Amino acid sequence: MDRVLSSVFLLLLSVLAQAQAGVQTVRGVVLDNQTKSPLPGAVVMLADSMRINSVANENGEFRLQGVPLGRRSVRITLLGYRERLIPVIVTTGKEVLLTVEMEESVIESEEVVIEADKTKPNNEMATVSARPFAIEEASRYAGSLGDPARMAANFAGVQANNDSRNDIIIRGNSPLGVLWRLNGLDIPSPNHFGSFGSTGGPVSILNNNVLDNSDFMTGAFPAEYGNALAGVFDLRMRNGNNEKHEFMGQLGFNGFEFGAEGPISVKRRSSYLINGRYSSLDVFSALGMNFGTGTAVPRYQDVSFKVNLPTAKAGVFTVFGIGGKSYAELLYSERDTTEADLFTIAGFDSYYGTWMGAAGVSHAYNFGSKAYGKLTLGTSYAATDARQDSVSPLDNSLVPYYGQLFSQLKLMGNYMLTVKFNSKNTLKSGVFFEHIDFDLRDSIRISTSAFRQLRRSTGSTILLQAYTQWQHKFSERLTLNTGVHYQQLTLNNSFAVEPRLGLRCELPKGQALSLGGGLHSQVQPIFIYYNRTLLPDGTYTETNRDLDLSRSVHGVLAYDKNFSGVMRLKAEAYYQHLFGITATRYSSTYSGLNEGADFGVSGIDSLTNGGTGRNYGVELTVERFYSKGYYFLVTGSLFEAKYTGSDGVERNTAFNSKYTMNALGGKEFQLGKSNVLALNIRFNWAGGKRYVPIDEAASLLTGQPVYRWEDAFEQKHDDYIRLDFKIAFTRNGKRATQQWAIDVQNITDHDNVFMQVFDPYTRELKTQYQMGLFIIPMYRITF
Repeated sequence: MDRVLSSVFLLLLSVLAQAQAGVQTVRGVVLDNQTKSPLPGAVVMLADSMRINSVANENGEFRLQGVPLGRRSVRITLLGYRERLIPVIVTTGKEVLLTVEMEESVIESEEVVIEADKTKPNNEMATVSARPFAIEEASRYAGSLGDPARMAANFAGVQANNDSRNDIIIRGNSPLGVLWRLNGLDIPSPNHFGSFGSTGGPVSILNNNVLDNSDFMTGAFPAEYGNALAGVFDLRMRNGNNEKHEFMGQLGFNGFEFGAEGPISVKRRSSYLINGRYSSLDVFSALGMNFGTGTAVPRYQDVSFKVNLPTAKAGVFTVFGIGGKSYAELLYSERDTTEADLFTIAGFDSYYGTWMGAAGVSHAYNFGSKAYGKLTLGTSYAATDARQDSVSPLDNSLVPYYGQLFSQLKLMGNYMLTVKFNSKNTLKSGVFFEHIDFDLRDSIRISTSAFRQLRRSTGSTILLQAYTQWQHKFSERLTLNTGVHYQQLTLNNSFAVEPRLGLRCELPKGQALSLGGGLHSQVQPIFIYYNRTLLPDGTYTETNRDLDLSRSVHGVLAYDKNFSGVMRLKAEAYYQHLFGITATRYSSTYSGLNEGADFGVSGIDSLTNGGTGRNYGVELTVERFYSKGYYFLVTGSLFEAKYTGSDGVERNTAFNSKYTMNALGGKEFQLGKSNVLALNIRFNWAGGKRYVPIDEAASLLTGQPVYRWEDAFEQKHDDYIRLDFKIAFTRNGKRATQQWAIDVQNITDHDNVFMQVFDPYTRELKTQYQMGLFIIPMYRITF
């Protein structure tokens, strides 16, 4: 490691001598945050240099010329609207393009200057447990690897104690309860090596180089979000540069990457944006280089794109999409006998391929300055091809054990209409339609000569959703958000009517109190409905088809305190009552609240909605926004997550680690006028993962692991502790910006437990550990 760091500093010194000063253009558009109509006359200026300013034209467009390089702040003011202060990073390699959405003031006759809240979400009706997801943060935080999900794991209420994938576990809920939305479309798990029984994966398909600032919500979310119990990731893709062509190249953990953007027609202000990646570990493995994953070399590739087509009178048309495929082999039969491959399952060779894609077209239209409508049509596809072979402990021979072919195709459409009656009252309503086609086939060996079908179904169903929500501002400081969401699954006509409520009161001296609550519902994962029951005569029946929706009542109380726009303290207390949770008809410890704890799909049949659960806790956030060269973020969560299955016993859920704490920060050093050296550090301490213990004596008798389900999730592994460090150097040349970075993960090489396994080959109970010290270099150029 010392040699690596020495090489980096020598590189920094060599390029420092070539530093050249420069300037760049910051431009964009100013819109009303509810109707999306342009705001001509808005004054835009550089906060630290009032001489660099612009006034938005009739289309809301502005341009700041000659902005010095580095971190800057752009101030936007307009009579009758709240002032905005937006931080930006200015480099020579790329223009800064901003879409600024401003909130109208109740007091229309004067400019309202209330301290800018840098953590206010884009969705104006999100009252509590929500914050914006700044893409610049994803690239800055140590350990985030440019992954939005891993970056969100630093926020209060989110736990991440698993290096194998980026599941978002919110307030003790299953990651299956998280809704992923992209440009208005609900999408499947946007991760390589994802599965139908999980919303995470080792590598994200989402690319932070094409994402715009987005929203992340951890509870009591507004009425427009449905079919989710835990949280929402509402993602947006940015538009490409509509005046000049720009390019990007990058090499890092996520792969070899190339991006391009530029105008389709400068006159019509249309643009394109495209980015592609290919697995770097696959390339390095072909060159004979091993990065500690043994035979488990991840092979994947993905692409993201967006085309923006504004018109003079017919609104704005957009075409967008993401997609990726992946494949990996985890071969126990080719293991190194001195050290097991990372995440290989003892006694099995596993082969895993996945495909994921989503694409859509949208049309946005302003009905004057008081109404805004948006129609989005799209499709998504997800598929897995998985196989497991049992490895004989006698001669290492292979016997087929499990096979899976799953696919799901969705055709989707939604329409949203926002009407602003006046500065105090806004109504937002919408409808969602999803036609779901599926093909589910998997089976498992139950004897030397027979397989048991777990699922073998092909069919379709429809999910309908509708919502309406109303925002009323009693005054400049008191806002009420109410709404109702409806959803229905035609498979068995299960439905839910879900009221939502949010109230925010802004107090003197930068303080605020907020209250949020509501009912949230979710359909079961499609494979659950089709789990098969084997009858005594050898035939099958599907006993889960009539399952109702699972439901959760959320209640949140929040307190915010902003200190001079630089520091923020936030505390939240919450309680969630879950009911209608899947449980077995016979007495057992099973609960649907534990689905997603393993990287697979359960085959549990004979289910009802008789289970319950409860989550409660407190969260604290202390944050210093980037200012004067440094920032920090400290978050802590104390919580309980319990469930009751059909046996009537209340137990810990698989996700009840009870506590988690994150502390991260960074410092930037300006080297000359054009170069920046950045140091970032992150510390994560969380309760260990809960597990079902293995009965060693019984396992020795059978030669296979035997679990003590009566003790399910009562024990947990040692605490998860990890320290990450990132060093980055950015050089701004005349026409290009280059960045070199090294991300050192688990810098102390701490042994974090992954899982306990019974090895049938050695007939021993073993502990597998997660990723040790891992050094990830990165190079990026924009021009």
